[in-house]
Amino acid sequence: MRNYLLKMKAFMLMTLLVVATILSANAQSREVTGTILDATLKDPLPGVTILVKGTTKGTTTDLDGKFRISLQQGEDVLVFSFIGFTSQEVVVGNQSVINIELAEDIRSLQEAVVIGYGTQDKKEITSSVASVGVEQFNRGNFTNPQSLLQGKVAGLNISTPGGSPNAQPTVRLRGISSFGANSSPLVVLDGVIGASIDAVDPNDIESIDVLKDASAAAIYGTRGASGVILITTKKGSSRKGFANVTINTFGSAEQATGLIPVLSPDEFRANRAPTADFGQNTNWRDEILRTAMNGTTNASISGGHQNTNYFASVNYRNNQGVVKNSGRETLNTRLNLSHGALNNRLRMNFNLSFTNTEATDIPGEALLYATILNPTMPIYEGTGENRQFFQPSGFDNNNPVGLINTRTNQTKVRNGLYSYRVEYDIIDNLVISAQFSQDVLNTLNGQYNSRSDRAPGGGAANNGVAQQNTYDRTNTIASANLRYETEIGSGLSMTVLGGVETQLFEDRAFGAQARQFLYDQSWNNLGAAGIRFGENTNLYSNASKSTLNSVFGRANFNFRNMYFFSATLRAETYSGFGAQNQTGYFPAFSTGADLTQIFDMGPFSQFKLRGSFGIVGQLPPSPTLAIGVYGNGNRIQLDPLNLNSAWVAPVQLNNANQFLKWETTREFTVGVDYALFDGKITGSMDYYRRNIKDLLFDVGVNIGQPNPFNPRADQPGQFFPYTAGSIWANIAGLNSSGFEFLMTANNINIGGGVTWTPTAIFTIYKRARIENIGAGGLTLPEIRRGVPGSPGVNNAQVIRNLEGERVGDIYGPRLLNISENGTTVLSTENPDDFEVLGNALPTGDFGLTNQFNFKNWDLNFLLRGSWGHQMLNSYRLFYEGDGNATWNSVITKNTPTSPRISNAPSQISDFYIERGDFIRMDNLQLGYNIPTTSDAISNLRLYAGVQNLFTLSNFTGVDPEVRWGDPTDNGLDQLAPGIERRDTYFIPRIWTLGLTITFK
Repeated sequence: MRNYLLKMKAFMLMTLLVVATILSANAQSREVTGTILDATLKDPLPGVTILVKGTTKGTTTDLDGKFRISLQQGEDVLVFSFIGFTSQEVVVGNQSVINIELAEDIRSLQEAVVIGYGTQDKKEITSSVASVGVEQFNRGNFTNPQSLLQGKVAGLNISTPGGSPNAQPTVRLRGISSFGANSSPLVVLDGVIGASIDAVDPNDIESIDVLKDASAAAIYGTRGASGVILITTKKGSSRKGFANVTINTFGSAEQATGLIPVLSPDEFRANRAPTADFGQNTNWRDEILRTAMNGTTNASISGGHQNTNYFASVNYRNNQGVVKNSGRETLNTRLNLSHGALNNRLRMNFNLSFTNTEATDIPGEALLYATILNPTMPIYEGTGENRQFFQPSGFDNNNPVGLINTRTNQTKVRNGLYSYRVEYDIIDNLVISAQFSQDVLNTLNGQYNSRSDRAPGGGAANNGVAQQNTYDRTNTIASANLRYETEIGSGLSMTVLGGVETQLFEDRAFGAQARQFLYDQSWNNLGAAGIRFGENTNLYSNASKSTLNSVFGRANFNFRNMYFFSATLRAETYSGFGAQNQTGYFPAFSTGADLTQIFDMGPFSQFKLRGSFGIVGQLPPSPTLAIGVYGNGNRIQLDPLNLNSAWVAPVQLNNANQFLKWETTREFTVGVDYALFDGKITGSMDYYRRNIKDLLFDVGVNIGQPNPFNPRADQPGQFFPYTAGSIWANIAGLNSSGFEFLMTANNINIGGGVTWTPTAIFTIYKRARIENIGAGGLTLPEIRRGVPGSPGVNNAQVIRNLEGERVGDIYGPRLLNISENGTTVLSTENPDDFEVLGNALPTGDFGLTNQFNFKNWDLNFLLRGSWGHQMLNSYRLFYEGDGNATWNSVITKNTPTSPRISNAPSQISDFYIERGDFIRMDNLQLGYNIPTTSDAISNLRLYAGVQNLFTLSNFTGVDPEVRWGDPTDNGLDQLAPGIERRDTYFIPRIWTLGLTITFK
């Protein structure tokens, strides 16, 4: 009995303890609910993570942004976090309902920098890399993405001499990087290497990252010698059920500026013989110029649902040129689609874009004649049915109005780019990725010189001349890589990347030219021509294919966010080199240390010292340069009465070079990334030295001499002879260096609620010097380039590139005086006695961006410039004198007036070499965000701006922009910089008014 009572007491005691515990738990447990909103759009945020601070206990918001969580005693702080938004901590206290708004964290979104085959935290970057986000882009009417970066990246020079709507910028990173190969940075668009820049519209770009030094670019091997520009387009939202539509539309008016002063009709008559007066008063430039009215519209939709997000856009641009009958019309479409599966361990991305461009160009000589043609000449002659364009007599005289109306030059470009990318997390820290992409470019160019084109050798002389040319290019890439991240010690983390890649280049071209049309039929009907062979006719086609196979690897190390190290190696085999030199190895390494993480540096919140070294290569401009390529020679008709006896004999176009190999660039960089006052001031500084060896170049040789680059296999020690007049060889080296500086002051309060964010960059170049010209018995003590042209100066080569000297030196005599009769007296007429008159390449660039904000107003403007470069003013050289009855006279502040020059030029002199230093207000824009309470509209912005507002320069030509080379039929001659040609397009000033509206 006693035992039973004891058991009953124990049972009742335990029961009371359990009940007390449950009651106590219920009394201390509580439930908290709430809603999370986007602070900007006021929309619900689904998928926000809510954690009890210090634990893994938590929940997420539903599609309506609502959450519910149970808390126990002591669980007093909740942490709200979401990717791309600033995290918040909230003390619960006695609250049972917590509603908060999360703001976008712009700084956190910018912390990840795009590098080759992935991203890296900005704090870990040890190479020279610049990142520019959408909010930092230049603002205005830009037809190409490169212009968004103009004046924004230290060491990156983007120049577009003149203002043609169809001109592509010349882009140089850290100066020149080659003689005969490509010197423009490699473009990587959403991971597609070498993508056409036409495949993306500026409106669709989210960010642009620039790999400036060889260490950063070495992961791309042979294509990174001139730097790399990584373009990332906009993506959809990661918020479930979220979608918005944005429409950005603007119109612009453009007018030509900076026209070179010339004599008026009355002044012309006063300075010419009476026989030069045709009795008219014609302003030739007014006759070909117009106020160009342009329009651009961008419409995009972006959003997300479950594990899928999307971005789609349509961009239309209509850009008239300020010269009549010139312009450009572009339609671009894009679809970016991402999807996650298997709990987001499998991620798939699909990008598709298509661009359709139609460009119309006018003859470049029309710009020349509109400036210098006799202003007393008429536009037309004859009346009624016999009315036609007046054609001046004599050499180098044409009616510019006639040229732009009787000559057609149209180009249609179709560019399609698609890429597929898939990633899979094999385990949490091991990711396998694969990507396949294809970039297809189709170009059709048609030209027609009308039967009414009376210029010498023009359409009338041939009863109409038409030609059609096509060019197709396909760039196919397949790549795969593995990425492994791990902690390998206390505070030491490592990320390793390894991959393989193959790239196939395919090119094809076709062209035909015919003449003798019964009536004008343009270039769409070559079959209507009566003569399709012989003089002023042509027929050609060609094709090429090459392959680049690569294996690459990279390892990044981070020790406690204090010390960083990175190493890269890429091996590549290219089919376009000699059999013994088709494989190259391109290593790089970089290291850095953030001193502020090691000891207290006062106002510095970051002071990261870094150093890097890398080797990169350069592909040749054609895959056939190592072999002896044959082409078509002259047409030979053995029997004049029998067309079937006509044959075309083959001729060798270039000599074989079995030893042709990579150009290699070795570059060493030291730099510092800094931040002061908790990020109020940020920036970087870099010093680099670049050494380029084995430059690819087309060298003239003597036919019949032994070719030391092509030994005979059947006769040791013997060589095949040269059978063509030139050979591509590795012949020289270049040495250069420079200093780059960037500083941004973030949101300076200047009073009255106005904040100012200035960003300053500048670059100082030590111009490249040429070394070791010559190889295999080829001796080239100097390379002369840059003939000013006719009349009279068509034998002078004004740019001389000598071994041991700077690239781009301008040589010539000096002007001693001008005699009383207007004859110029030069220091010498012997080219061997010419001296250096200047250099065509700049010694420095700068850019100053200013962003002002006041309530809903914003003002942004960019001042940009270059200095240290000299230029040949061709207009002054040829037309400053009064000696010709047909040409007008150029009258600038440098033109002598007493006495005036009377003789035609036979040589340049220092008198026509002018400094090209300039400061330009590139773009200015004022915007206002209109407050809206609409449930459908989240953003409404009105803006107005102007581009090319003013230019400060002593240069008296058309445009003081740097000329990095001389345009030729085959591209840009990089050994002939600094010549302003007489066909430079007039510079427009562009006024813009636009509206941006975003619908929820």
